[in-house]
Amino acid sequence: KIAIKGIERELICPACKELFTHPLILPCQHNICHKCVKEILFAFEDSFADGGSESSNQSSPRIRITASSMDRIDRINRSGIKRNSLTPRSTLFPCPSCQRDIDLGERGINGLFRNFTLETIVERYRQAARAAIAIMCDFCKPPPQESTKSCMDCSASYCNECFKIHHPWGTVKAQHEYVGPTTNFRPKILMCPEHEMERVNMYCEICRRPVCHLCKLGGGHANHRVTTMSTAYKTLKEKLSKDIEYLISKESQVKAHITQLDLLLKETECNSERAKQEASQSFEKLYCVLEEKKSAALRAIETSKNIRLEKLQTQVEEYQGLLENNGLVGYAQEVLKETDPSCFVQTAKQLHVRIQKATESLKSFRPAAETTFEDFVVDTAKQEDILGDLSFHSSGLEIPEINEEQSRMYNKALISWECSGKTDSADIYVLEYHKLNKEEESVTWQKTEVCGRSKVLSDLDDDSSYAFRVRAYKGSVCSPWSREVIMRTPPAPVFSFLFDDKCGYNNEHLQLNPRRTSVESRAGFPLLLGSERLQVGCFTTLDYIIGDTGIAKGKHFWAFNVEAYSYLVKVGVVPSSKIQKLFHNTPDVISPRYEQDSGHDSGSEDTFFDSSQPCTLVTLGMKKFFIPATPAAPKDPASRILPLPSCLGVCLDCDRGRVGFYDAGRMKCLYECEVDCSGLMYPAFALMGGAAVHLEEAVAAKDREYHGDI
Repeated sequence: KIAIKGIERELICPACKELFTHPLILPCQHNICHKCVKEILFAFEDSFADGGSESSNQSSPRIRITASSMDRIDRINRSGIKRNSLTPRSTLFPCPSCQRDIDLGERGINGLFRNFTLETIVERYRQAARAAIAIMCDFCKPPPQESTKSCMDCSASYCNECFKIHHPWGTVKAQHEYVGPTTNFRPKILMCPEHEMERVNMYCEICRRPVCHLCKLGGGHANHRVTTMSTAYKTLKEKLSKDIEYLISKESQVKAHITQLDLLLKETECNSERAKQEASQSFEKLYCVLEEKKSAALRAIETSKNIRLEKLQTQVEEYQGLLENNGLVGYAQEVLKETDPSCFVQTAKQLHVRIQKATESLKSFRPAAETTFEDFVVDTAKQEDILGDLSFHSSGLEIPEINEEQSRMYNKALISWECSGKTDSADIYVLEYHKLNKEEESVTWQKTEVCGRSKVLSDLDDDSSYAFRVRAYKGSVCSPWSREVIMRTPPAPVFSFLFDDKCGYNNEHLQLNPRRTSVESRAGFPLLLGSERLQVGCFTTLDYIIGDTGIAKGKHFWAFNVEAYSYLVKVGVVPSSKIQKLFHNTPDVISPRYEQDSGHDSGSEDTFFDSSQPCTLVTLGMKKFFIPATPAAPKDPASRILPLPSCLGVCLDCDRGRVGFYDAGRMKCLYECEVDCSGLMYPAFALMGGAAVHLEEAVAAKDREYHGDI
């Protein structure tokens, strides 16, 4: 017998929060119900079909998919799961225990092992929990009798009478293995899920799973280190037994820790109540301040209202007196009835003055008071921002700072930050960003929570500047915001290509890496042997290489790095109609006639040279960027030489017929010119001497890995 009551926590599925039913072992070594795996994958398929709508999230009443899980579903949707028909399809599954995206391989659920050991323990627990509930016979006529035994070969339960009927003496069934009543039927031999007719007889130490001999011979474990099943069983059992014995021997220490933790629980309760009271008092103070301000503002508005109403009412009464037989006019009419001149003059003089004032006010009517209360509008925008940032600030939590060298803008934005301390004390980081727009008066920050120290953003607009800031959180405590960093996105969508190793590629002078993302010119013995026959000058040619993909329309941007030791590199674009001329009629560019200090200062040589080029290129080398000599360029050669940026970019606008060369680190245009885009345009590079060019790699969310000991 085992102490079954205390292990219920280990028998709960992390997805459905119920006891395991037919548990499967994931590659990360966590367990999950077979039904839960299917329901989560069905939810994924619904999200693929519905675009991740909220209605698809509740496809299963058994499993509730959280917002973080849906974020991971969206990430998997964007991570390249859509493959062409020639690429084997693999299934990504979000493990509910470790929160990682697990690759289930091509076979998906069918490639997972069923955890029969865990299933047996769960069945023991169920039997202990429902000892009073009997397992009924599967073959009795109604009403069924209570079963007395279960056949492991038939996967059924029987009462004594039915067992004798279905397992008669002298037959093969009489040799079946039977146990006490149970609902857990496990196979006698564990078969390989990839080769269903083969039993597992080895253990892969790399993948940490049983395999058969076909898996080792030609399957996915051909180059993996394996051991026999008996050796793995003995080794793992010894390790597990030794670890269990160690834990049992430390029982007194464990109890002491439990006692200490109980005290910490009580202390935490008391401290939390005290913190609540202090927080409530702080907010009560704010409420009092706001109430005082509110009362003062309302009193001021009420006082102004009464004064204005009094003025307007007086003005109303004055104008009512101008009506016939009413007020001033009525009084004047009565005065006109006076026949005695002396009495009339005595009264009419003052009355005439009042009548004249009334006449003037009637001609230029103006209300005695304003009806609007614009002067009494309370501007709380700044206070709202301050209250929005109201949180538990701690001096012990370090302020993260965005690392501009590690952060970069390309096809996506990679924002990285770091803290000055050696240890990461924060539980989570909050990254905020917004687009810089002079027309917008108010700033709306977009917020995202990050568990690590970097974040990839893919929803930014091209040719735009963004401000970024980050803060750290540890529980409810947060650090102040970091310094805002402004970065600019590329001027156009990023164009992806590789170096072409077929069209005109000179493998004697140029060397490509296996991924075709870097090219290096090798100034070796062929150059020395060619120069050995020459007495003056250095008559050598450039070695050209182009991209393997052309551009027909639209606006595109790509970036690359030029090694600092590079002697001469040219970059730009070439139309498809002039590619043959580029490779078969390469001009001599380092003869004395075209040397910078050859004495020809008229510029006619440069003009002739530029017009003879089949492609549009700019010159780089010796840590410098050379602006081409054009009529619009500065005449002073020194003004046309700029420091070479660490990362360069090219922006081709086929619709406008222009190409620009950028400092890709700051997204600043260094030089722009017209280009003929009548045909397909290809990225072009030329190298001479010791030089190397590396294409900028696209920003992509790094695959999460899972590690652990056997």
